[in-house]
Amino acid sequence: MKRVSIGIDIGGTNTAIGVVDSEGNVLYERKPQMPTPQKMENPHMTQTVSDKIVSKYVSDLTKEIKNAIEMVKQINPQIEVMGIGIGAPNANYYTGTIEYAPNLPFVGVVNFASLINNNFPEFKFVKLTNDANAAALGEMIYGGAKGMRNFAMMTIGTGLGSGLIVNGDLVYGSDGFAGECGHVTVVPEGRLCGCGGHGHLEAYCSATGIKRTVYELLAKYNPSECPLSNIPMSEMSSKIVFDAAEKGDPIAKEVFQITGEILGRALADTVHYLSPEAIFLFGGAAAAGDYIFKPTKESMERHLMPVFRNKVKILPSELKESSAAILGASALVWKEIEKNKV
Repeated sequence: MKRVSIGIDIGGTNTAIGVVDSEGNVLYERKPQMPTPQKMENPHMTQTVSDKIVSKYVSDLTKEIKNAIEMVKQINPQIEVMGIGIGAPNANYYTGTIEYAPNLPFVGVVNFASLINNNFPEFKFVKLTNDANAAALGEMIYGGAKGMRNFAMMTIGTGLGSGLIVNGDLVYGSDGFAGECGHVTVVPEGRLCGCGGHGHLEAYCSATGIKRTVYELLAKYNPSECPLSNIPMSEMSSKIVFDAAEKGDPIAKEVFQITGEILGRALADTVHYLSPEAIFLFGGAAAAGDYIFKPTKESMERHLMPVFRNKVKILPSELKESSAAILGASALVWKEIEKNKV
């Protein structure tokens, strides 16, 4: 029998669904991705509407999972599905719940893993965690952290998430929500963060934060020939800033310098807390290469205690961005198999 796991990533816009073997090969992926329910579907955020949306979503997701299993079994009838791993916002690994997710139309606490498990009672493992934790597991099982027992994963997207691995296990904390490094305060009373706080790392070093830095510098210097000055904020991206930096634009280069300086300070704190072997960066901003890695590494080393200097690597994730969400979610199942020695 060939063992596989189902990986599901619930994103803000779409839900990725795939089947992955223990070597990290994606045997099936639903394309196009399945739409995720949008907050506008429950404008008054009532419990009744939320329950209906959740019920339909679970039903639709169940059909897609069954279809995925059928598709891979047509290719290889000897497939054995070991379980389902789910990456989701505000996900609590301990309880299998999605709790007060700010960008979903779900109200309060949703027992999501149980709802899925009810439709697949034959699976021993139906596990759920947040997307950054899933990415960390994916890096450990399939990516550059193979063989590492202590490392941190920073996912730099619209927000900034993190997954922390200590002694080979994810750090969940007492309530299941540990590892929110994106919400450490890096600038007291600084920018408003999406969580409602001020001065958090996410407000400066996420893709959204990078865009804000662009426009702050444009306002500061008022350059007449900067290629970034004609791009509206809705269209700005880390890739556009990178392309401008490659062409020698000083504003774009300074954006990455500022971002790396702030990120490096925060990573130094992470090192002081955890003493990891490495810190992995994943997401659009990480694709900027030395523009982001060089100032980040320099800043981190400058802010470290001497005993930690020149020990911790900052590395790009080895997960393919196109399939990383599925790989990360599916890795939850392999981790449970390892823990339970199945």
